Amino acid sequence: MNHLEIRVATVADFNLIRSISERTWPSTYGHIISQEQIDFMLDWMYSNSSLAEQFTKGHQFFIATLNGNDIGFCSVSEEEENATKQNQQKAFKLNKLYVLPSAHGTGSGKALLIKAIEVAKAEGASSIFLQVNKHNNAYTFYLKNGFIKEAEFKFDIGNGFFMDDYVMRLTF
Repeated sequence: MNHLEIRVATVADFNLIRSISERTWPSTYGHIISQEQIDFMLDWMYSNSSLAEQFTKGHQFFIATLNGNDIGFCSVSEEEENATKQNQQKAFKLNKLYVLPSAHGTGSGKALLIKAIEVAKAEGASSIFLQVNKHNNAYTFYLKNGFIKEAEFKFDIGNGFFMDDYVMRLTF
């Protein structure tokens, strides 16, 4: 029987987080964006300085371990959303959720998502939202888990690159 565990990530996990990203992104995004953009985004989001900044800003990272092997991670953070001054909503953002291709179908992605939702609820958030590339298969995963497509955005991330995403939300 498989043993799946979700643990809190620490600064000591930076190399692991980067390694999982580097092993996941080619199969996730290789058919969507260029290798040049993948390399740019990995450096932008997963360098030690970027990860340190994310930790400093309150991003919480969690590692999924299956039968003693680290196979995925997620990151969640509190975000301020002001619909109106009278109706301030506390929301969390699922910033990242990646599972090694060899571990797809093990329930680890769902377990990481549940952990992110639990964190958001425990902190009093009314929803959790995310951005997902319009062509990423994860879009269907989020739909199956109760998220709704809220918007479409094309984000300029620099160096001539864009993220062409859906914004999705799960309201509690």
